[in-house]
Amino acid sequence: MNNIETRNMDEILSEKYLAYALSTITSRSLPDVRDGMKPVHRRILFAMHQLKLDPKLSPKKCARVVGDVIGKFHPHGDQSVYDALVRLAQEFSVRYPMVDGQGNFGNIDGDNAAAMRYTESRLTEVSMLMLQGIEENAVDFRPTYDGETMEPAVFPAAFPNLLANGSSGIAVGMATNIPPHNVDELCSGMEAMIEGDISVEDLVKNHISGPDFPTGGTLVENQDSIINAYTTGKGAFRVRAKWHKEDLKQGAYEIIVTEIPYQVQKSKLIEKIADIINAKKIPMLDDVRDESAEDIRLVLVPKNRNVEPEILMEALYRHCDLESRFSMNLNVLEGGRIPRVMNIKEILQAFLDHRQEVLVRRSNYRLEKVKHRIEVLGGYLIAYLNLDEVIRIIRYEDEPKAELMKAFDLTEVQADAILNMRLRSLRKLEEVEIRKEHDDLSAEQDALEKLIASEARQWTAIKKQIKELRKTFGKDTVLGARRTEIGSAPTIEIVPDEMMIEKEPITVICSKMGWIRAMKGHNIDPKDLKYKDGDKGEFVFTAQTTDKIIVFASNGRFYTIGGDKLPAGRGFGEPVRLMVDLPNDCDIVDMKLYDADAKMIVAASTGHGFIVAMKDVLAQTKTGKQVLNVGDNKAEVCRMVNEGDDHIAVIGSNRKFLVFPLADLPEMARGKGVILQKYKGGHLSDVKTFNGETGLTFRYGSGERTEDVMPWTMGRAAQGKLPPNGFPKNNKF
Repeated sequence: MNNIETRNMDEILSEKYLAYALSTITSRSLPDVRDGMKPVHRRILFAMHQLKLDPKLSPKKCARVVGDVIGKFHPHGDQSVYDALVRLAQEFSVRYPMVDGQGNFGNIDGDNAAAMRYTESRLTEVSMLMLQGIEENAVDFRPTYDGETMEPAVFPAAFPNLLANGSSGIAVGMATNIPPHNVDELCSGMEAMIEGDISVEDLVKNHISGPDFPTGGTLVENQDSIINAYTTGKGAFRVRAKWHKEDLKQGAYEIIVTEIPYQVQKSKLIEKIADIINAKKIPMLDDVRDESAEDIRLVLVPKNRNVEPEILMEALYRHCDLESRFSMNLNVLEGGRIPRVMNIKEILQAFLDHRQEVLVRRSNYRLEKVKHRIEVLGGYLIAYLNLDEVIRIIRYEDEPKAELMKAFDLTEVQADAILNMRLRSLRKLEEVEIRKEHDDLSAEQDALEKLIASEARQWTAIKKQIKELRKTFGKDTVLGARRTEIGSAPTIEIVPDEMMIEKEPITVICSKMGWIRAMKGHNIDPKDLKYKDGDKGEFVFTAQTTDKIIVFASNGRFYTIGGDKLPAGRGFGEPVRLMVDLPNDCDIVDMKLYDADAKMIVAASTGHGFIVAMKDVLAQTKTGKQVLNVGDNKAEVCRMVNEGDDHIAVIGSNRKFLVFPLADLPEMARGKGVILQKYKGGHLSDVKTFNGETGLTFRYGSGERTEDVMPWTMGRAAQGKLPPNGFPKNNKF
């Protein structure tokens, strides 16, 4: 009972959550800027090193490796450790694989690796570079979780792994996402940094052109964006699939995709393209086939040979992961402790500083070994010079070690070395070899002491190491060749939908009850059309599949339907209400072919209206676009304004007729408008524009009649007077 504390819950939660957050950040999710590794990856490679799984030796079962990792260093689930090991071996996940896997290690389709009891693994040459000098006091070691053994806090890392292979992880309150790069370019940048101070802009322009993803593709980000991303440590890179056109017979062709963006699963990409084809989002694309073997080969089949392959691919880039965006966040652990977003120059400098520290520590370690060996060799030489006396002391003295040290002024190390010497070593030839070794080690000691004392010599040595690394992973090698091409920013940003639709002539037919269809061709006789019982024809006009159909409803909204989206002419078609969100209590007032240059007059039953440009009524969604505000009333008419018209004629249900100049009617994009004609106990019936010089034409019996209606010309918003003799009784022009 004496151990019970009274504390507030918020204090306890804050303390525990902070501890969890720090553990996640430093021990799980963020890589160390020096070796670019998270603890689990570092422990996997170190366990494989202890198992002596060198590149030239036979591999061992992955289950053995995972067992050692979780038993000695990483007390977590075996599956998570195995997944991390598998990723280090996948050539499509890691730019420079660190594990040589034998067996099924998954594929770019997204299939999982075989169970760990079936697969085998060993280290690669890249991993050996990461471990180089680990047994020469190059880095600090720390106790493992149970305190029984020791593990490295960081690798010596003679390979710029952080930027070469990249890293990703989500911690608490922060994340990291680092793309892979080309080692040859990284080495070029580091050489330039050693020679003198350069800016991030110089690094990008002259050395590091951008990420180099293991799956290739084409980087289509402009250079200014790349420079800004590397300067701030945050940014995004657009990567596109690599493709080419393959010609077939009779002018036909296919598009062959050979490389896809990084971290895109090929199987899901094909499913997405198939969904696009089924949904007819890109009507010009007919089929997709996967002919991949070891290399990727996706075949895209266009419907005909008329469409440009560049435009087809631009449309696909917009609708699927043939173009993806890699969001970069250079968030790393500085010194293995402090999380910080660095720019690319700071990361390279941290790697170089680590290499300098490793070089000094390894040099000191080697210097101690050399000094110890020189001391031993000095004792051997004394023994050879006084061989008979040495043998006598060893044979006859009770304390030969003390007598040797006293007689020849030897150190304890030298005395022990002489006493442990084998008789076979007492050859004259051995003395010559010892003198040669002594001279060589003395020269090496002098060189090491100078290296440790001179920072300039250290940077010269590091530069030499980087040159060797660049030679090993140069762009002329299979592994070092750049895979991601540096392209230019796309010139076609937006592909018009009509460019992806096969242009065909159609006749649009809509009935009085709102059933719409499209019949192929323009030679359709309206008299031959059939409708449902109780229904009749209302709108019949010619169009193309690339055209847009504008529908004006009694609620004052305009709706847009693509000509290619209309149901086929067989049967009676489909209700317009299924294609757009037209309310049940609203009727179709008018239906027209879209013309971006045309203008219309829209008016409500109250007599309010205005002129609107057709380009302002185009709706982007099924809900339409509100243009005429009708309140509790309804929209009544929508009439085209023909070129050359300068007057407008209006007639109401009370059979009052009015003419006024078209200039009196304002042009608006949306609103209630102005009063065209006033009514007493009536409403608007029809509107028509005309040219005052030629007169107004209206229906007259079975034909037409043109009348000079200037006597009916009054100001806008007047009541008007009875129409000319013979004007239709239904009050429609």
